Amino acid sequence: MTTPALTSARRLVRRATTVTGLIAVLALALAAPASADVPEGWSDPKGVDPLHALLVVFIIPAGLALIIAALTYLPPLLRGESVKPGSPTINNQWLGGPAKSAGELAGPDGEQSQAGGASARW
Repeated sequence: MTTPALTSARRLVRRATTVTGLIAVLALALAAPASADVPEGWSDPKGVDPLHALLVVFIIPAGLALIIAALTYLPPLLRGESVKPGSPTINNQWLGGPAKSAGELAGPDGEQSQAGGASARW
């Protein structure tokens, strides 16, 4: 004996299969004119070389992806940093500055010195 839920599930599967089949038949019917010959007034282009198509569709995009990945990952790897997901973040990073901490920077050593930070005047 089947339950009502099982019967409705079978109906749903049958209905989905029917709709999918109708969509496939409709797609094939609409694609039939695409196999027509080239009209008389139009040019008849040459076929595309398979090697050229392979180059344009796969090889060039893959090469660009490799170049972008190299430009992204090589600098941190050359600095000895970890590029693994979940690696600890680097805190207190001063890009382009000295490798010392902020407390180790030299202070101004005279009136005309530019070391030590801001030199605002009123």
